[in-house]
Amino acid sequence: MSVFPSAALRSSVVSRLRTAGCVFAEDEARILLSAAATPAELATMVRARAEGRPLEHVVGWAEFAGLRIAVDPGVFVPRRRSEHLVATATALTGPDAVVVDLCCGSGALGAGLAATTRGGVELHAADVDPAAVRCARRNLAPYGGHVHQGDLFAALPAGLRGRVDILLANVPYVPTADIGLLPPEARLHEALPALDGGADGLDVLRRVAADAPQWLAPGGSLLFETSERQTPAALAIARDAGLRATASHHEDLDATVITATRRC
Repeated sequence: MSVFPSAALRSSVVSRLRTAGCVFAEDEARILLSAAATPAELATMVRARAEGRPLEHVVGWAEFAGLRIAVDPGVFVPRRRSEHLVATATALTGPDAVVVDLCCGSGALGAGLAATTRGGVELHAADVDPAAVRCARRNLAPYGGHVHQGDLFAALPAGLRGRVDILLANVPYVPTADIGLLPPEARLHEALPALDGGADGLDVLRRVAADAPQWLAPGGSLLFETSERQTPAALAIARDAGLRATASHHEDLDATVITATRRC
């Protein structure tokens, strides 16, 4: 593909995407045109996107926190709102901190934090989904990250117990009954366990919060995303686990992050 595709080609791609219902057709066309190596590959990509596959799965990457994160088919696509979670965690992270990205998906959160922390971190990540683990290993390799497969804390090396300074846990928080209301890109093309948080959306959070104090270092923090509606219940769950918990909301990103800290 030419670095400068013709106006007619660009217009054709935008029109096809608009017809398929893509809200940000111009932005998506720009990404597709830059990602395709040949006209045939572009046609394949445009067709896949028009059929409803997530743009990030089509091109194989997502823009997140200033990074290009590899995203394989079926793997949870990092959302821009989660940049608030990364920024909140980064402000608490010192050099050589022990960081764990739990429910890591593509590893976007861990990569975003490691890329912005001076002095480097000891980075671990874990996910139950083998596809996510393979993807995260590629994304975290530049930061020396160790990616483990398994269910929550059971995946982590025992030597991390009581040593974790920053615990990122982008747990699923969509109530089961609301899964059908999600955009087709998510509910049809992303792994269900990465979306479904149980009856009230907080089942996985309860498990994480209950065990977090055993893994956090004194003064270490668990950080997770939730919805504004779920914030009071999520704060209560963290506090019931013995953690000091506060919430912050980023208006532009429409993102709510809870920071729950182990008492020293």
